[in-house]
Amino acid sequence: MPQRKKDAMEIREVLRRVRAGASDRAIARTMNIDRKTVRRYREWAAERGLLEGELPALPELQASLVATLPGALPPQNVSTVEPYRRMVVQLRQAQVEMAAIHQRLQERGYTGSYASVYRFVQQLEPRTAEVTVRVETRPGEEAQVDFGYSRRMLDAETQTERKTWAFVMTLSWSRHQYVEFVYDQKVATWLRCHRNAFRFFKGVPERVVIDNLKAGIAKHSWEAPEAQQAYRECAEHYGFLITPCRPRTPQHKGKVEQGGVHYVKRNFLGGREPTTLAQANRDVQRWCLTTAGERIHGTTREQPLARFATEQELLQPLPGTPYDLAIWKQVKVHRDCHIVFDNAYYSTPFRLVGQHLWVRGGTHTVQLYTQDYLLVATHDRAHKDGQRVTNVGHLPTEKVAGLALTRENCREQAAAMGASTLVVAERLLDHRPEDRLRTAGRLLHLGERFGHLRLEAACRRALRYDDPKYSTIKRILEQGLDQEALPGTTAAPVAHTFARAAVELMGHLLGAVR
Repeated sequence: MPQRKKDAMEIREVLRRVRAGASDRAIARTMNIDRKTVRRYREWAAERGLLEGELPALPELQASLVATLPGALPPQNVSTVEPYRRMVVQLRQAQVEMAAIHQRLQERGYTGSYASVYRFVQQLEPRTAEVTVRVETRPGEEAQVDFGYSRRMLDAETQTERKTWAFVMTLSWSRHQYVEFVYDQKVATWLRCHRNAFRFFKGVPERVVIDNLKAGIAKHSWEAPEAQQAYRECAEHYGFLITPCRPRTPQHKGKVEQGGVHYVKRNFLGGREPTTLAQANRDVQRWCLTTAGERIHGTTREQPLARFATEQELLQPLPGTPYDLAIWKQVKVHRDCHIVFDNAYYSTPFRLVGQHLWVRGGTHTVQLYTQDYLLVATHDRAHKDGQRVTNVGHLPTEKVAGLALTRENCREQAAAMGASTLVVAERLLDHRPEDRLRTAGRLLHLGERFGHLRLEAACRRALRYDDPKYSTIKRILEQGLDQEALPGTTAAPVAHTFARAAVELMGHLLGAVR
């Protein structure tokens, strides 16, 4: 509206209030203008006889003001940028920012302010109001999700305040909503909130409209967005479509944008004393079913709960079992044939070392897939951080023996091979202060290489020479000495017949008898 017409309308309104008996002070306070200005308008009107009878039309009043009340209407100011109009237009066509335009003008002698340049450009490029088209949906067709920071709440375990986020799911037709406060925005939390919301509504909408947060969308794209694998699996389980907004376009989910986290912060959390997360979630559930659910909604002009009574019947039924809250993550197989997932270690076939796999971490199991989603391993889920879950069959055969080697099974294997082997093994295991367990294991491995009987013979020979070292026994086997008789051992003596006559042996006895 032109300034002159605006000021004429202002004077007309002052005169109307003066004629109604309002004081200068009251008029100044109500219209937010100076009291001296009100007095000046009153005196001018009294001189012209305008305080009685019918007020002149606005054009007539405006002409009278210009002619008889100098200074009442401000002159039409000419912008200090006007001499540079052509240059400003050229720079704006080249998409030069206003700050840079101000600097270019200063280089050519301009002494005005940046604000003057800003106002001048705004007049050159008047903005048209953005048109918004409201999209209405069928009952049960759509839900919109808002997920954002709420406030700090008390952690009951640590008795300290922690940041919390509010998850809000609003059914687009009824405007009935589910709210849950959480400590993080991880994928597992995102999925659990969806599961709880569907249970709260006792049904599932056809599609869910979300922002492009990492827990839901892996690849942001208006043409072909890609959902995070775990969220995709959740959608398939419950049977809803994932509809991400265009990046940086929150108005695409306008039904929850103002009625979501903002509404919860202004209404439910407004003025509330800090409380525990669990207590806040109990309270907000009641709030959804009372204050929020029973209010008259500003757009529908109906209570959300009343409309939900109709919408609930048109939601998709819940599946027989809730979603397993499986988390998908890409990991690398390390040199020890294990991957790291959720602070625990899980084995994979050794042929996959150095490759990247997909991990699906469920509530009870952890499954490993190749990049082509071929299942290669399944483990029970670890119960604590740092736990190692190993399938021995995933490891190279030549590496497994060392893992299973203990003093007890060493003695058992040695005893099965023979008494001499057991004696040598016992000496190795009892050696102090060096630990010879691995040496005992290598000794038993010779039995697998050369055979148990040969190892027993080699140990017997080593004991015979009082040299029961691993290197000695290995050399005996490699040189075949275990198959030779031990030196110093002979066969049993042969019995011989006495050839001399008895008289020669016992003649003196016979002579005495005579």
